[in-house]
Amino acid sequence: MSVLTDLIYGGSNAVAGLTEGAVNDAIKKYGEDKPVVLPGTAYFLPTIYAATGVKVEKLGDLPACVGVLKSLITNQEDLGQALNAGLATAVGAEILEALKYVESENPYENEAGIGFVPDPIIRSLGVPLVTGDIPGVAVVLGEAADPADVAAVVRDYQDKGLLTFLVGNVIDQVIAQGVKIGLEYRVVPLGHDVTAVIHVVTVAVRAALIFGALNPGDLGGLLKYTKDRVPAFVNTFGPIDNVVVSAGAGAIALGFPVVVDIDLGENQVPGALVSVLDHTETVKTSLELRNIKVKAKAVKLPVSFASAFEGEIIRKAATYAEFDSDHNPTFELVTMCEDPNDVEDHKITIDGPDIPEDATDIVRLPLATTVKVYGAKMQKDFESVIERRFHQWFNYIEGVMHTGQRNLFRIRISKDTYNAGLRLKDFAEVLYSMIMDEFDSVVDKCEVTLITDIDKVNKLMEEEAMPRYRFRDDRLASLSDESVDEFYTCILCQSFAPAHCCVVTPERLGLCGAVSWLDAKATYDLDPTGPSRPIPKKGLIDERLGKYEAVNEAVADATHGAVENVTLYSLIEDPMTSCGCFECICGIEPLSNGVVVVNREYSGMTPTGMTFGELASMTGGGVQTPGFMGHGRHFIASKKFISAEGGIARIVWMPKELKDDLRTRLNKTAKEVLGIDDFVDMIGDETIATDPEALLAFLTEKGHPALGMDPIM
Repeated sequence: MSVLTDLIYGGSNAVAGLTEGAVNDAIKKYGEDKPVVLPGTAYFLPTIYAATGVKVEKLGDLPACVGVLKSLITNQEDLGQALNAGLATAVGAEILEALKYVESENPYENEAGIGFVPDPIIRSLGVPLVTGDIPGVAVVLGEAADPADVAAVVRDYQDKGLLTFLVGNVIDQVIAQGVKIGLEYRVVPLGHDVTAVIHVVTVAVRAALIFGALNPGDLGGLLKYTKDRVPAFVNTFGPIDNVVVSAGAGAIALGFPVVVDIDLGENQVPGALVSVLDHTETVKTSLELRNIKVKAKAVKLPVSFASAFEGEIIRKAATYAEFDSDHNPTFELVTMCEDPNDVEDHKITIDGPDIPEDATDIVRLPLATTVKVYGAKMQKDFESVIERRFHQWFNYIEGVMHTGQRNLFRIRISKDTYNAGLRLKDFAEVLYSMIMDEFDSVVDKCEVTLITDIDKVNKLMEEEAMPRYRFRDDRLASLSDESVDEFYTCILCQSFAPAHCCVVTPERLGLCGAVSWLDAKATYDLDPTGPSRPIPKKGLIDERLGKYEAVNEAVADATHGAVENVTLYSLIEDPMTSCGCFECICGIEPLSNGVVVVNREYSGMTPTGMTFGELASMTGGGVQTPGFMGHGRHFIASKKFISAEGGIARIVWMPKELKDDLRTRLNKTAKEVLGIDDFVDMIGDETIATDPEALLAFLTEKGHPALGMDPIM
């Protein structure tokens, strides 16, 4: 056997022996009926479930899995067989990590790693992955000879927006080097044991189950999906033993190339296993091996500017300066000019004091962010589309946090970022650069003014900003599915869910919550060959269901025939498909003759007897499941929400957080449609009941309208 295959089999056999012993010890200690539960997933032990279809629920299920693991280790010279042994190592690692959760509910509580990554986090990553905000996934493991080398590589991935998982002592090394870690920075430490690498594998595996509608047990389909659709790769630092080599073989089997920093000589496998001894070439080589293209952000700042910083939280104690509507007038406004002479391109003006130096307390200033744009193809409807992107772009700045929009927002600048040299002109440069980069097809000229003079801010807000906001609100309120001549497709998520296509209408935004009808319209005008295409509202088949010949044709074309019929307003008949990154899911609760609506942030039980994850596992990946439907939060209060089945009158249960968030809008819709005041108080939540019988008693007491409606099915 070659040195490489010998190492792979050596590692696989070692892991198999360790796994078998650990399973036997656990059964002896706890018994065969002891539950085996990974936190926050509906997919059991995901790797085993996806590859074999076996649902591991208790310790007694594991010996058979160990048998399958051992059968994959054939000790043959053939590299393909050796890669199967690498998959066996992955199975063994999953079992060993799962046994940690048998011993403790939180085995990673006292270390930097987070261990298993729950389903809701994977679903939340779906949108940035398909939009390219997260262009790839890096796995960095081992221990570098020089901590500065691995820190530089991780920072480079962070600056490029990649999601980076850390395994081994590299965790301590990058922390010591000052790299910001955590999911909010897209640098996620998993654990120090090499078996923790399985938690990356299960992310890829569950992507196939969640987004790809993979049938459990289809190993060939799983390997094809991870290779073709999950843009991941592995970097190892420092010496590698046979277990690391075998784990690397499992990664290669999944389609993830491995870059090591030791000389493998003739044991390299072109395109799959590569030696890179110069760490300044590690990132470049890794991206090229996985064909990951990173679009450089054309903004020069004294700190990093990348999507990896979008989730950064700036605490009050770390804040140097703050612009927030609680203390001062603030607003953000984009204005389209019809005369090109009204806009001086790249003119940046700071009107009022800049952030003062040497402040001993948090600096608080008013702020009006005004942007004038001109473009031959610019439309007034695009003003708010551009404006909403301020939130995202400002959050790309390292050490800056932006929340809210319009005249109600907060911007915080950290002490470190201010000391690095960030000033107001940099915010203006960000806006100019990003508008001209991302909206170049409709914006020809752009001028940015930031105003911190409180009297001027107040005057402009009263005379210009608020009237424009009201005009837009009236415009949006007038938009309905009946008032427009076309809908739009959105196939952003097809890179993960090839059989899915959203149909976006004025009253039904994309199920991810990020694409409104105006967004889709702007996307098409910006890029006619992009993810959104117009659908002429023709060929009405059934008005109640929202069924159109043109919609069916557009969806069939967009999904290459995978889906042929879609209704816009029904939960039962040909419901719209879901990719997997939906904000909420709606499912029938038969005892109450209604539906539950649950958001992905809710981890508890619902009256259907299923958690969000279990409900979500029944849909996604472009599959139509009558009675279940993924959707966005804001669609819930729409008059079109499952209107074919009676609309919001069918909502009998929601998590309290979701119910409170939508209270005002739901009550308004209920008053208009049902003539009911305070309808939300008739809806159950987890503080009232999660048992269907108890929910029914509550609904009966409240006189909920669903109880008097025709049977939902």
